[in-house]
Amino acid sequence: MCEAKLYEAIFFDFDGVLADSEPVHFESWREALQPVGIQLDWTTFAKYCIGVPDRDAVELLCRLNPKPIDVEVAWAQRDRKADLFAAHMLRFPPFSDEVIELVKSLSAYKLAVVTASSRQDIEPLLERAGIRSCFAALVCRDDVTRNKPAPDPYLLAARLVAVSQALVVEDSEPGAASGAAAGFDVLRVLSPTAVPRMVRERLGNFR
Repeated sequence: MCEAKLYEAIFFDFDGVLADSEPVHFESWREALQPVGIQLDWTTFAKYCIGVPDRDAVELLCRLNPKPIDVEVAWAQRDRKADLFAAHMLRFPPFSDEVIELVKSLSAYKLAVVTASSRQDIEPLLERAGIRSCFAALVCRDDVTRNKPAPDPYLLAARLVAVSQALVVEDSEPGAASGAAAGFDVLRVLSPTAVPRMVRERLGNFR
């Protein structure tokens, strides 16, 4: 039996938690980086890029590439990647009905999205799904100097919504480390499909 504990807020990572978007990020980066000589495969992306800020991921991919690639040349493809990502997401809505229902059902909590993605990538998707208004705050990669796994993104979210007790929902190691370093409980999930059940179970145990 879990000790009674009331969370004031729930902080969700975006990619791989609320949205089934990691494969779309992968495909968008693969297309964008191919012209500069980086042949990105899913295994490399999953190991080095998930949960990592885009700039850091691009720098790492340049270092790992068999042929030397100038980081600035690769990073210049960021806008093209963003356009590809937006186009893919228009064709394939990233949120399941179950995730949308979960978010709308959590009105008793202050909600925030805390992500290493850009605001321009995620906010239009939340608005189109009709759940942007459910979140009291969005903390994106440009809102902090130090991103995940540093605690800064989750500490900023807590300040923005004025809470001290929060549950962090994460799928990646950097994200989980960030939430724990900020002093919050972390619920580690494997995919967005599992999020509604696992969040409800955790809240049922700790209400």
